[in-house]
Amino acid sequence: MHQAKSRLLNLWRSLLGALIFYTICPIPSHWQPSFNRIARWSPFIGVMLGFALSGVFFGLSLLNTPNLLKSVILVSLWLALTGGLHLDGAMDSADGLAVTDPERRIEVMKDSTTGAFGAMSAMVILALKVAAVSAFSIDQWWVLPLTLGWGRWSQVTAIAFYPYLKQKGKGAFHTQDFQYPSDLLSSPLPILCIPISQIFSQQSNYLEALLITTAGIITALSVSLWFQAQFKGQTGDTYGAAVEWTESFVLSLAIIILQ
Repeated sequence: MHQAKSRLLNLWRSLLGALIFYTICPIPSHWQPSFNRIARWSPFIGVMLGFALSGVFFGLSLLNTPNLLKSVILVSLWLALTGGLHLDGAMDSADGLAVTDPERRIEVMKDSTTGAFGAMSAMVILALKVAAVSAFSIDQWWVLPLTLGWGRWSQVTAIAFYPYLKQKGKGAFHTQDFQYPSDLLSSPLPILCIPISQIFSQQSNYLEALLITTAGIITALSVSLWFQAQFKGQTGDTYGAAVEWTESFVLSLAIIILQ
């Protein structure tokens, strides 16, 4: 009994650590978070953020907010809830890729100054999200938590399969604490519950839900693999980039499938 209670407490503290690290959500100061194995929670955090954004989407739809304005508000809130953590990584990774010398890429990514490629990558990511969300109908709300979940599972696959390039860094502790394969296989379960519930409640077409889920899995794996091929390893920045680009691609593919 004591062992089970201790295990539940550790899970709870780890979830709190994930909430602090991946979002701007505050927690009471007397709570004691742990950052041990928080990567396993990142898809769950993404799903929860997606549900929150879906609620805002519902509210704005009830107010008859114009689609483009609704989309800009939603994507801005999306960015704000994460504190720009992942977008910052995507921008730094783009600046690193602009350098032809692989040895200098990590050095460039450490520079706090945003380069032209970083700015352009942010514009493309945000434009894709705004365009995709503006094409949503209210009954397609479930795509948002699905998208945010798969985006973060791409980061989990990068942690699970590929080496970390720096001994120290904002993402180094992820690989040190990661337990393979349990963290890799358990982390997408909250995401998979979404299309399953949609199918059983007959709210969505079986084939559409299956195609979007398959697209999410393939995209998550492909994006993390692509960054591995470019950098021959991973950093905290490439983790963030994997999240952002997977989200953008999955969201866009979902809209195409649902049209």
